Amino acid sequence: MNIGSIKEVYKEIFKSHDNPSLKKHIEKIIELDTYLPYNSTFFCITNTQNLSFEYVSKNMNACLGIDNNEFKSKGMRYFWSRIHPDDLEIWLNALNALMDFTLDKISIEERSKATYTWNYRFKDGKGEYVNIVQNTSPLEFDNDNKPIIGLAHYTVLPSDIEMQVCASAKLLNEKNEYETIYFNNFSQKLLTDNISNRERDIIRLLVLSYSSKEIGKSLGITANTVDTHRRNILKKLDVSSTGELIGMLKMNKNII
Repeated sequence: MNIGSIKEVYKEIFKSHDNPSLKKHIEKIIELDTYLPYNSTFFCITNTQNLSFEYVSKNMNACLGIDNNEFKSKGMRYFWSRIHPDDLEIWLNALNALMDFTLDKISIEERSKATYTWNYRFKDGKGEYVNIVQNTSPLEFDNDNKPIIGLAHYTVLPSDIEMQVCASAKLLNEKNEYETIYFNNFSQKLLTDNISNRERDIIRLLVLSYSSKEIGKSLGITANTVDTHRRNILKKLDVSSTGELIGMLKMNKNII
């Protein structure tokens, strides 16, 4: 996927209808950066209307070995060019799902209390891919109450940690505690594209603790045929056992 295609999808996700103004507290966030210690996280103020970073914190260079001014001057297109090619489409799917969920499930009054998290692999200044977990909280909304300016925190994790691309949304409750209201594993969801309808039927019955014999009787096929399907399912989903498959499904109900 090239940068032009990414731009079109990204702009459609964050399509806006007015020009936001940065509030005074954003200036205070920037001012605070001077006093924050160096660590394995950094933050940016993102503007999805003009695809720019309003600010990039000093820790970005310490975390990734990339000059802060390069990020700020080149904007989001440069940022996208450093995301692992295999993660780009999955990442965009995650962003689109989060936006759809926000507009459909989170009331206008509550959107300022939401925060969003997703992850991807990113090329650092040494040319090596590291894991980044990004958490973004909206600061400004357009006339349609769509979040367009956000405070994004980035946590950098080692490259030897294997992470599938997941996305979640949390909402601040009356006790000022965040509650998870949305979660999906998009890497696993893409893996199910080649699962047949028969295999889906078998998976649903496996979740109900049916044996191969019981599944065969329910679907009108032999137990041996069921076992063949089970082996194919595990191979397609890259899991080692039926128990692992069931555990994965119980955590991510939208996979199948």
